[in-house]
Amino acid sequence: MPSLFERLSDKKGKDLRVLGDFIAIYCREHHQAEAKAPFPIKDDRLRSALGDKSLVLCQDCSRLFNHGTAKLLLCPYDPKPKCKDCETHCYAPGYREKVREVMKFSGQYLIKRGRLDLLAHYLF
Repeated sequence: MPSLFERLSDKKGKDLRVLGDFIAIYCREHHQAEAKAPFPIKDDRLRSALGDKSLVLCQDCSRLFNHGTAKLLLCPYDPKPKCKDCETHCYAPGYREKVREVMKFSGQYLIKRGRLDLLAHYLF
């Protein structure tokens, strides 16, 4: 049986990069006082999907990214819809609201900092 990572589509890879980058922005801006560590990535295919960059996150943000990654990889839909438009909400209680908060903050952060190039890259 193929592993979940062997089935990682371009869309899921892009969604994973966006999730990681947005959580990293949120963590950097909201959790400056928290102890942080590199997010452990053991699979090379997952590492390449993230663009070979290291995510340095606090414990809470690491949990959020881990949960989001699991839900993204286990998504039964092909092609995968946007989570906000999906009929099946698979995030555990509390995580869905947190991901919404992270995405809203990070998107606004990129716009306010004039990084429309990055925002366009993430969205298109």
